[in-house]
Amino acid sequence: MTEKLLIIGNGMASVRLCEELAAHAPGRFETSVVGAEPRPGYNRVLLSALLAGDIGRDAIALRDEAWYGAQGIRLVTGQTVTGLDPAARTAHLANGTALSFDRVVLATGSSAIRLPIPGMTLPGVTTFRDFADLPALQEAARLNRRIAVIGGGLLGIEAAYGLAKGGAKVTLVHVMDRLMERQLDRRTAAFLKRAVERKGIRVLLNAQTQEVEGEDKAQALLFADGSRLPVDMVVVAVGVRPNTGLAKAADLPVGRGVLVDDGLATVVPFIHAIGECAEHRGQVYGLVEPAYEQARVLARRWGGDTKAAYEGTALSTNLKVSGIPVFSAGDFLGDGNDDILLEDRGAGLCKRLVLKDNRLIGAAMVGEAEDAVWYKELIRAGSDISAIRESLIFGRAFCETAPSRVLREAA
Repeated sequence: MTEKLLIIGNGMASVRLCEELAAHAPGRFETSVVGAEPRPGYNRVLLSALLAGDIGRDAIALRDEAWYGAQGIRLVTGQTVTGLDPAARTAHLANGTALSFDRVVLATGSSAIRLPIPGMTLPGVTTFRDFADLPALQEAARLNRRIAVIGGGLLGIEAAYGLAKGGAKVTLVHVMDRLMERQLDRRTAAFLKRAVERKGIRVLLNAQTQEVEGEDKAQALLFADGSRLPVDMVVVAVGVRPNTGLAKAADLPVGRGVLVDDGLATVVPFIHAIGECAEHRGQVYGLVEPAYEQARVLARRWGGDTKAAYEGTALSTNLKVSGIPVFSAGDFLGDGNDDILLEDRGAGLCKRLVLKDNRLIGAAMVGEAEDAVWYKELIRAGSDISAIRESLIFGRAFCETAPSRVLREAA
């Protein structure tokens, strides 16, 4: 018998779940997808490239309405689910309609955080999270406005890059002593800072924003040390918060995210959660890869694979930040352990490997990441790298001449 499946949210996790269901559990469900945004799901990771003009709008599309129709999926866009009634197995929409379900998946994602400081609600203070944020940012860049981007993580750097390339005068403001402090050590972060500055972006570190000043719009940032930065616009990119309101209202257990087990189920066995809104084994992932793994596990379970279980995602960073390769994995800080360092300031390259007892336990790189997967596998395997220790920093191809069992183990 066909079950009614409702997926709440139409972001990247939701789209991937629909794709995985088509592959692993075809025909099992009569599926409905409800998304708050007025368009089918898109690749949020590419928003900065769209802002920069590096790609067109079509490039961020994931699946169009025709694809959903071909899969037999009912797609509802531009509607918010306002309530979930587990007892009646019904979801209520903002337009007054109700959808019944046998199973429901919460894929509600997360929302951008605004700092708890004065001036955050002034006109000219915005976030960079959704497609709807783009028009105002593109116009400000086109007019060469002075824009402060608060937040030196991935999203903040990407926003700064897109705005600067679009013509804005951008200052990237970060409260910490280095950019991407969760992914990079001080040396590799310093190389990233120089690379960002070469793109015409001013970077302020150790800058704690106390207030956005202005009468009827944002006019300046006031910092803890008393200094001020005149601005025409402020973009807040300091992180995201899981959207757990529906789950809380339905009395589902919530920590930082909606609590789920290894089967991605909540305490109510027919209610599931995946992606940025889910919390698994105390971990909330704000990344795409874990969401995709969760979608795959859920689809496999529903396709009859009783052994499919989500056991967490080994975190690593392997991406291009504003076109700059960045990679880190394992214990990349490596305090108190041996490390191998390769720096080429002219080429903007910094590679740092952390060793313990002749085993690679961490890596961080900026400017080159060709051997990222290999280094990650060496870290995961915990293999003895004694035979190639002197060559390890130069990458896999260079190490191919060093006869070692480790190469076979990490292949």
